[in-house]
Amino acid sequence: MKILVCISKAPDTTSKIAFTNNNSAFDENGVQYIVNPYDEWYALVRALEIKETVGADVTIITVGTSADEAIMRKALAIGADEAVRIDAEPMDAYVVAAEIANYAKTQGFDLVLTGKETINFNGAQLGGMIAEGLNSPYISIASKLDVNGNMLTLEREITGGVEVVEVSLPVVVSCAKGMAEQRIPNMRGIMAARTKPLQVLAPTVNEALTSYVTFASPQAKSSVKLIDPNNMDELVSLLHNEAKVI
Repeated sequence: MKILVCISKAPDTTSKIAFTNNNSAFDENGVQYIVNPYDEWYALVRALEIKETVGADVTIITVGTSADEAIMRKALAIGADEAVRIDAEPMDAYVVAAEIANYAKTQGFDLVLTGKETINFNGAQLGGMIAEGLNSPYISIASKLDVNGNMLTLEREITGGVEVVEVSLPVVVSCAKGMAEQRIPNMRGIMAARTKPLQVLAPTVNEALTSYVTFASPQAKSSVKLIDPNNMDELVSLLHNEAKVI
């Protein structure tokens, strides 16, 4: 089985978020990047579990610049076999999906896995676009995936229960919480990642379909008021007149 795992970078959750160019672009100065958790913890780790149980070659792919190679090396350290970087700015979800689909078409992958979304954009667009580009079935936000020969059995959480889906390969799947558990790369994996192949390819898509007009930070939270537990009249008054919740 050949598995392609799509990964992307995301700002570490401790990074200070700011914008530049009249609030039309994200300010990357001083930002520490990590592998998008949904890509790493669920999509990549599940691919590695499949590799360990039924056998598979696992390739990771990202669309980005040379600055993204640090997160790719981490994915290789966790256990991926090969890495591919499309040398292009990820201008929007369409560009990223089209680049990945164009590469995957030529490689005969049986399974393409993505995280359900990125933690910095929360768009959840990539998997469906890749599936369209490959003319493949698409199962979104799967929390469980089992392999039985050429068939997959997947579970998706839905309102009021769990949906069970069966589909034949090839297929594109976006992975959500429950798919796998996070792995920490060990020293052997870190050392091996240094020599694993990382292929850089020229882009094939040059036109984004969307652009960012402006970004805005959420409003700062107001200060907290502490009320003496014995002063219930003041608490009720504040809830009624200021918070307006009663």
